[in-house]
Amino acid sequence: MSPFPTHRPKRLSLGPLEAEILNILWEVGTTSATVIHNQILEDIDRDLTYSSVATVLRRLESKGWIAKRRIGRAYHWEPLLSSDSAKILKSHEHLQQFLAASNPDIVAAFADTLDQASLDQLEAITQRIQAARQAEANHQRGQQQT
Repeated sequence: MSPFPTHRPKRLSLGPLEAEILNILWEVGTTSATVIHNQILEDIDRDLTYSSVATVLRRLESKGWIAKRRIGRAYHWEPLLSSDSAKILKSHEHLQQFLAASNPDIVAAFADTLDQASLDQLEAITQRIQAARQAEANHQRGQQQT
């Protein structure tokens, strides 16, 4: 199971261009705004200015998704968390929203509409949670005995 990320952006919500640029950074790694701009413009149907890319990069930085560092005469941008960590954070946020809006009866009614594959997936999640809780309890007992 992947660990819960230690870094959390200030705002998880991303616009379409923000998400596209972040995906480019995850794909190519730390790079300049020029490289990002050129990659977007590889699609001949796209018309996007360099200044728009620079604006979005600054917005992603202020949201806590990326950081810049100077390399030579140019700034290079790097993601502050991996794609997998972002998925974990977004899934956690969705789960928290679902649980905040639901009571057990609503959740149970919702579960009744799921197909067998989804029910199997929920069962697997339940088993992993129980195993993690058991491992933590065993760890705590072991520490108390020493």
